[in-house]
Amino acid sequence: MSFQMYEDIGHGITRIDTAMMREELAACYLLGGPEYAIIETGTHNTVPIILDLLDQRGIARDQVRFVIPTHVHLDHAGGVGGLMQALPDATLLVHPAGARHMIDPAKLKAGAMAVYGEAAFAEMYGDIIPVEESRVRTMADGERIELGDRQLVFYDTPGHARHHFCVHDPLSQGIFTGDTFGLAYPRLTTHQGPFIFPTTTPVQFDPAALKASIRRLLALNPARIYLTHYGMVDAPQALGERLLAQVDDYVALAEDVAASSPAEQWEGELMGRMADYLFASAREHGCALSESELQDVLGMDVRLNSQGLAVWLSARNTG
Repeated sequence: MSFQMYEDIGHGITRIDTAMMREELAACYLLGGPEYAIIETGTHNTVPIILDLLDQRGIARDQVRFVIPTHVHLDHAGGVGGLMQALPDATLLVHPAGARHMIDPAKLKAGAMAVYGEAAFAEMYGDIIPVEESRVRTMADGERIELGDRQLVFYDTPGHARHHFCVHDPLSQGIFTGDTFGLAYPRLTTHQGPFIFPTTTPVQFDPAALKASIRRLLALNPARIYLTHYGMVDAPQALGERLLAQVDDYVALAEDVAASSPAEQWEGELMGRMADYLFASAREHGCALSESELQDVLGMDVRLNSQGLAVWLSARNTG
């Protein structure tokens, strides 16, 4: 099936590719009608893609009532400020622990620039624009909003980040899970279904909290999950059980590295072990991509997961 920038996936929901780095890396979602919400925003460079979809559908700017990033990592929320400028009647709904970073994103911007450098930051993220505090509403655990004939329910789901919530949409029997329910890139899907795996990006990985959050989502008995990375997946119960086992595998892998290597070598050791683990898991799942193709799809996650596990090990050892 050829790549589609926009894909209608039923229940009044459209999946939008954010065009970050490569096709089918990150998604955001338009849902509703005649009132709309946008869940996840991609980066500042994604804003014109979202607005173009609204124009194609004849959706007026004032019909978009809510902009909803699941958390404030920049692949999910980097486009918030630019989108809010373009949608003057929208309210930003954000986790209480993330609101201040949307109102004043200076620390987010400085942190990303320190990691990537100014030129790479500009290419990857564009910019991060602040949002007026009066347009920001924080969503407590269990709080809900009305959007036309549907109701969205917000659940605090730490583990990947402490500023993360997931959004339950009972009308579609689905949940927008950000990074809490892992990643499943379409190129790795086989006859066995999606190849899903957890993400432990720096700096707030908490395995016990992540497993509790996954179990909480499964207890809602969803029929489908809307992943930011990437797209809609079915049969979430089986996928969730796999994720829970993989979180344990990650912890065991990290603990083995910590027991056999000095701290300054942890990240490097973890990168090799994480690549071996994910590549072998993909092969067991029936993935026929070459080694270099797997590296193209999974290389960034190998690096980020290894960094996140190294930070977790350091925090655990010093805490």
